Amino acid sequence: MSAAPAATAEGEAPKKGSKKLIIIIAAVALLLVVGGGGAFFMMKKKAADAEAAAAAEDEDGGKPAKEAKKPEHGKGEHGSPPAFVPLDPFVVNLADRDSERFAQVGITLQVDDPHMAEEMKAYMPAIRNAVLLILSHKSSDELLSAEGKQKLALEIRREAARAMGYEVEDPEEDNPDAEDTDAPKKKKKKKKKHVEPYNPIVQVHYSNFIIQ
Repeated sequence: MSAAPAATAEGEAPKKGSKKLIIIIAAVALLLVVGGGGAFFMMKKKAADAEAAAAAEDEDGGKPAKEAKKPEHGKGEHGSPPAFVPLDPFVVNLADRDSERFAQVGITLQVDDPHMAEEMKAYMPAIRNAVLLILSHKSSDELLSAEGKQKLALEIRREAARAMGYEVEDPEEDNPDAEDTDAPKKKKKKKKKHVEPYNPIVQVHYSNFIIQ
């Protein structure tokens, strides 16, 4: 009587072991399916990102949009910053006839190239002489107005360049009425386009301007 239950217990043991094995296999298979799906999703996302980067590179001429450099503020087309050459202040007696007047003027020359700023140091005595000659021929009335200061700046720009050996022409004043009076029957000649010669001095700035 006692042998029969023992046989039944031994017969049930293999059935329970086979069920556990089936569960383990199913769990492993599920993990493989989930892992394979995640890997496929990541690979697809990386491929889409690579395509987007390639499209941005083609649109920006071979460089990604985020790598495009912005032009630096204050620099010219060739990347060179403006160069300024300050001159020592000028104290000059003016050409007033009624009274003795003098001017104290501070001038800074702006040039188009930093190398030119260094080169101008060798011509500084000639440049200062040219500026002094211009100022000494001016009257206080000419220099007090804004138009007079602008005209002075143009003259300094021209004469300072000449002091360094550059050929800069005087501004031409056109008089069309004279041509019509002298030869009314002649056809007017077409004026040739005037090309301004090169001047390394871009602009003349005043740091101070005192007239007494």
